[in-house]
Amino acid sequence: MTGGGSDGRGDPGGGGPHRFPVSVKGVVAQEGRFLLLRNERDEWELPGGKLELGETPEECVAREIFEESGWPVVVAGLMDVWVYHIRAGVDVLIVTFACTTSAARPPVRSREHKEIGLFTVDEVASLRMPAGYRRSVESYRRFVDGGGAETKHLPVARS
Repeated sequence: MTGGGSDGRGDPGGGGPHRFPVSVKGVVAQEGRFLLLRNERDEWELPGGKLELGETPEECVAREIFEESGWPVVVAGLMDVWVYHIRAGVDVLIVTFACTTSAARPPVRSREHKEIGLFTVDEVASLRMPAGYRRSVESYRRFVDGGGAETKHLPVARS
C-alpha cells in the first residue's frame, strides 16, 4: 500500500489513498457462552489483534486469544471481513475467524482490557459493541455446525 501515515489513518491533507490497519479477531465459545473483552472505549469486542511479522492470520488469532484469555484455540475457518469505522479518519479492517477451545477453566483477563466475560447470544444482543462483532457471534453456531460460511457479497459494514 502507498500513501498515508504509519498510524493507519491515511493522508489527511494530501489526498493520498486511505490505509486501513488490520485486526484479526476470533469468535470462541465455552458451553454456549462467547468470550468477549471490554476495551478502553468501553465497547465489548472479540479477542484478537494485529499480525506480527511472518505470522499467518490463523496463527495471529490463536496467539492473541491465548494472550488475552489463557485459552488455547483451534481455528475452524474464516467467518467475515468488514471495515469498522471507529471515528473520522480511523477505520480498521476486521478479519474474523471461528475458533474452538477445549479449555474447561474460566478465561483470565490480560492487562490489555478492562474486563473479560462470557455471554450467551441473547446477552450479546444488549451489549455495547460494534454490529460486525455481534453479527459474527450470532452466525458462529451456523458456521461451526455447517462447516463454513456461505460465499456471498456483503455491503460494507459501517458500525
